[in-house]
Amino acid sequence: MSIIALASDHAGYALKEALKQHLVTLGHTPLDLGTNSEDSVDYPDFGNAMAAALKANKAEQGILVCGSGIGISIAANRHPHIRAALCHNEETAKLSREHNDANVLVMGARIVSEDLAKTMLKTFLTTQFAGGRHAGRVAKLSC
Repeated sequence: MSIIALASDHAGYALKEALKQHLVTLGHTPLDLGTNSEDSVDYPDFGNAMAAALKANKAEQGILVCGSGIGISIAANRHPHIRAALCHNEETAKLSREHNDANVLVMGARIVSEDLAKTMLKTFLTTQFAGGRHAGRVAKLSC
């Protein structure tokens, strides 16, 4: 189907690994940007790696995970081509695509369960941007 980039810090490592396998089950090709263990790392490095991968068209969309999801989403959203949405349930994952045309799904490994994360991932990847009245708003996000 498509290439989906994944990255996490140490707190999100285990969930990233589970989501990587789930991507394969869903028919996607994962592009793992790290981290590769639970050894302490700095989440901004992985938010920046995601931004670089999407800017270089190495992947169509991305998934970021840290402990809360907050830090890594802040890091990613510093880049104008990134619309990283921190989601906590299936509805926010759906609306992030429909209304905000998010290109990166962000989750907190200490906030969501693995089962919920997998559901959110599938919803994020299968929901289309609604366009219409939302298109002008989304365009203003990259200014």
